[in-house]
Amino acid sequence: MKIEKMAMELLGLSAAQRALLAKQLIASLDETEREDVEALWVREAEARYAEIEAGKVECRPADEALRDARKKLK
Repeated sequence: MKIEKMAMELLGLSAAQRALLAKQLIASLDETEREDVEALWVREAEARYAEIEAGKVECRPADEALRDARKKLK
């Protein structure tokens, strides 16, 4: 079915039905985006881990890093 024909048929639904459909369509986009974001975070974590293992970066305690970040924000 062509998208234009489908759209015309769906526009014939009641406002409540269209709202529900819109909500479901948007939720489906959010799921795809979430999966993409999660894959990007995994890739970032792996890259950072590789840098640590290769000795390219120096780790420090989280409380120290957060303290320094808070100072910079003031």
